[in-house]
Amino acid sequence: MTRAVLLCCFLSLVSAAPAPDVVQPHWTRPQAARLVEWLDAAADDALEPVTAQARIVRAALDTNDQAALDAAATEAATRLLEAHRHGCCGAALRSGWHIADTSDRTDAATRVGQAVAADRIDALFASARPSHPYYLALRAAYHAESDPARRATLAANLDRWRWMPRALGTRYLLVNTAAFEATLWEDGKMTGRWRVVAGKTASPTPVFAATVTGVILNPWWEIPPSIAREGIAALLRTHPAQAAAQGYVLQAGRYRQRPGANNALGRMKLVMPNGYSVYLHDTPEQKLFAEDVRAYSHGCVRVGDALGLVAALLSKQPGWTRGDVDAAVATGRTRTVALAAPVPIYIAYFTAEPDDKGDIRYIADIYHRDTGAKLRGDQGQCAR
Repeated sequence: MTRAVLLCCFLSLVSAAPAPDVVQPHWTRPQAARLVEWLDAAADDALEPVTAQARIVRAALDTNDQAALDAAATEAATRLLEAHRHGCCGAALRSGWHIADTSDRTDAATRVGQAVAADRIDALFASARPSHPYYLALRAAYHAESDPARRATLAANLDRWRWMPRALGTRYLLVNTAAFEATLWEDGKMTGRWRVVAGKTASPTPVFAATVTGVILNPWWEIPPSIAREGIAALLRTHPAQAAAQGYVLQAGRYRQRPGANNALGRMKLVMPNGYSVYLHDTPEQKLFAEDVRAYSHGCVRVGDALGLVAALLSKQPGWTRGDVDAAVATGRTRTVALAAPVPIYIAYFTAEPDDKGDIRYIADIYHRDTGAKLRGDQGQCAR
């Protein structure tokens, strides 16, 4: 990390000192010594600036001044907890990141005081640091990596994992738009992987979380006015027969496309309400999945083998094998199938992650988010 970044991190950590009205906890010497170990270990989490606090706590341990030890340890622990929760100096990177960990909003100084009183220092920091296998792999890679550019990429993605919820769900979908992949996770293990098409650089897929409650088979496409203006509206006015052949209709002032072979949503769409009108769906343009860089959509996420994803999501429910899914689609009728249990979905962006062999793969930063750049359309609406 550059000196400028380190200085930025140091200044941000200084502002994390405990609030003056917080009662100072009483630290035992073993607790303070354990804190020093956590501070030293933070270097492997790309949180080097906070490790400087270890020197201050060690100095306090060398004295017989309990008040000084309490003050130094409390300040260091609070800064370390904030760093594990939020990272360091990621304000620019975090622009446009709309996934948050809301599991514990307790003030950091209060949490530190509670942990000291209950003698649960290890539990405090273990729960604050992400435990996802991808985070642990990135952490190990950061420890071993010497190349400055790769270390910077690893640090950025460690921060991104810190911005994710600690509890993602027993079963969840994770979409990495940088890698053009969607994965299904159950009980901490990946159980499925699908290629996806993500948004163009002019209309990047936003980063957000939602909940999948069901699947629509043979969906209608509700065409946003912005997309209709690109040509569909004109086609309906000037060549109605051609528009009808492609399934386009204008109903009660709404531009729509009937289910069928030409439907932009393909044969399925996930029910996942969100403020971006962004969904996972099928596509008739299957040839795009053969390409390595798949940034072609208005922002939505098109899924390769989309019916395979449907079958995986419905696999916990009787009567929904892949054959059953294919048969329901073959009827041509629009049908919504509710999931037995909602599935969280995270549309994220990671430019470094482990591959199937456990080696770290570095992914092209197609949206220039590693540099904190904000692209047009980062928070825009899209529908295909």
